[in-house]
Amino acid sequence: MALALTAITDRVHFAQTDLVNWTLVAEDGGVLLIDAGYPGHREEVLESLGRLGFGATDVRAILLTHAHIDHFGSAMWFAREHGTPVYCHADEVGHAKREYLEQASPLAVAAHAWQPRWLKWSLTLIRKGGLDRTGIPTTAALSEDIAAGLPGAPVCVPTPGHTGGHCSYVVDGVLVSGDALITGHPVSRRRGPQLLPSVFNHDEVACLRSLEALGMLDTEVMLPGHGPVWRGPVRDAVAQATTAEP
Repeated sequence: MALALTAITDRVHFAQTDLVNWTLVAEDGGVLLIDAGYPGHREEVLESLGRLGFGATDVRAILLTHAHIDHFGSAMWFAREHGTPVYCHADEVGHAKREYLEQASPLAVAAHAWQPRWLKWSLTLIRKGGLDRTGIPTTAALSEDIAAGLPGAPVCVPTPGHTGGHCSYVVDGVLVSGDALITGHPVSRRRGPQLLPSVFNHDEVACLRSLEALGMLDTEVMLPGHGPVWRGPVRDAVAQATTAEP
């Protein structure tokens, strides 16, 4: 699908592609990006900024829900070429710097390659730079003081499991859930709230605990890392994700 950009609130805008999503929080003083797609999504990220009247130098910071390549790919370019600050939960900083790597191994993914959905997805992510193992050495931990000065003043909601330092965010009353809770994925036949297949998760038990934490939030809109926007109580999304058949 082509890039779809949806206004969620006056400030929050949801960028959706067939592979992965990101969120833009726009104010007069600039834009906050939450996640940034694959390396090969740079032009789409710039297009989403342009539709809101901004350019690359207007990005005041990039927040990562986590440091998988499909969520921080173009952030590498922003940090390198424009000195854009990149932040994430303190427990994810080492991952973003590539001091270690928490993601599905090529062998684990290859075990599913006989399935057409997995094969198509694998070939597409390769074209988008999904095998890049470069880190962002300038990544820093997001503190409350830093968050308070960013567009929308995002609030961090720790949701470890998919990675050890995965973090969701609430901004303008909207939940940006990253990969803690999604609504679709190219390899999944399911539609609606769900966890990613377990092969992608660092700690499946922690993923379920994080779902419980999300279910306690009083939010009515959720912007997932994959799949369409969810409108309705997030506790209902959590209930669907935990009761539906795999």
